[in-house]
Amino acid sequence: MAKSRVLVVDDERDLAESTAYFLERAGFTAEFVTSAADALAAMAREPFAVVVSDVRMPRMSGMELLAAIKRSDPDVEVLLLTGYPDLQMAVAAIKQGAFDYLAKPFVEKDLVEHVAKAAAHRQVKERNEGLRERLRSGPAGRRLIHASPAFADAVAMLERAARTDASVLLIGESGTGKELLAHHLHDSSARADKPFVPVDCASIPTDLFESELFGHVKGAFTGAVHQKLGLFQVADGGTLFLDELGELPLGFQSKLLRAIQERSVRPVGSNEQQAVDVRIVAATNRNLQKEVDEGRFRADLFYRLDVVRVVVPPLRDRREDIDVLVRHFIARFGGKVGMVDVSPEAAVVLRGHMWPGNVRQLRNAIERACALGSGPDLRLADLPPELLDPESATVYGEDTLGGTFQEVKARHLKAIESGYLESLLKKHKGNVTHCSEEAGMARSAFQKLMTKYGIRSADFRE
Repeated sequence: MAKSRVLVVDDERDLAESTAYFLERAGFTAEFVTSAADALAAMAREPFAVVVSDVRMPRMSGMELLAAIKRSDPDVEVLLLTGYPDLQMAVAAIKQGAFDYLAKPFVEKDLVEHVAKAAAHRQVKERNEGLRERLRSGPAGRRLIHASPAFADAVAMLERAARTDASVLLIGESGTGKELLAHHLHDSSARADKPFVPVDCASIPTDLFESELFGHVKGAFTGAVHQKLGLFQVADGGTLFLDELGELPLGFQSKLLRAIQERSVRPVGSNEQQAVDVRIVAATNRNLQKEVDEGRFRADLFYRLDVVRVVVPPLRDRREDIDVLVRHFIARFGGKVGMVDVSPEAAVVLRGHMWPGNVRQLRNAIERACALGSGPDLRLADLPPELLDPESATVYGEDTLGGTFQEVKARHLKAIESGYLESLLKKHKGNVTHCSEEAGMARSAFQKLMTKYGIRSADFRE
């Protein structure tokens, strides 16, 4: 890892030079200047991770330099040195963005420890920023993998909504990627550098919703031995994602509506409201309008959250995405076993499956296949048995419907038969006799089918 670059600023040249020398000896790349103006000029020429500055300097003080640095590059960590330490100055410095302060005279060990902590903090911020950029550009992490117009329309609507603070309601089956889309909305908005806080409404006990979302004060109830911030306060400035919205208890819904409308919450056991600034994104796999009609969900809360409605299509309605998702998951999970692609027969089955569990089910199927397969191609035998059930498949698309009925039938029959042979050979470790017995076939007939599909028993022996 490259050495962290540190700039030392002190109007006493000897002290500035010796401080830089200590830091160089500790493994940092350090430079020194003798005025705040020179420091700003040096930072304009090249970047520094940490600035170590005296507080009392002529013309521009260390506190003024701190403010100027934070205006130009908020990620630079500033460590202030002062011969007149006091609590009021320390609090002011930290509020203004200083990483820490160190009293003069200091020993070399304390200086190096403080600077090392500041440099490590800067590296964490750089990693987080790099992650945020990767999430936006897509080479890793929460990348939105899609090729279908239907999913592209949902993404485009979210990106338009990201320019505002309007509440968004994501509607779709379980496993379609609603939380991924909520992340994308957050990352595309002006709130991207603030927290994204997901809330699984289905996992919170009914009597704990208020405490979980609004927080509580010490002694508010039995077991409340400490004050606790609610998830609204944790998400302040950012996005609160309410997943499984339909699971909200009816009795809590009025309190949630009030919090959203008033932009404030009252922790359990407190008499004071606390202002919060959050953008609400909610998701559900239920028909909330039906829930409203049947009295299980408040109409006013529904209309408050249903400002921008985005319907996320199930995977069976965006089959163009299956191939690109399969290859993405193979690239993600197949590296350790040398798996790099999918066989044509397996691709047919994957494209033809109904995927009731949507992308989550597809991901799990490919991860399992990569764990059990031997590469370089994902084969039918690597797929979960339920994917080979003819009742779970559907014929669709020009690529599988092309040709006569007999040609289409032959392609699907080949996929099913070869997958069945490979699964047996894998189970019996290439023992053709045991395979043919389980299949209820003569050994010669089983071998004939193997020859027909180019399957070798040796490939399955340990």
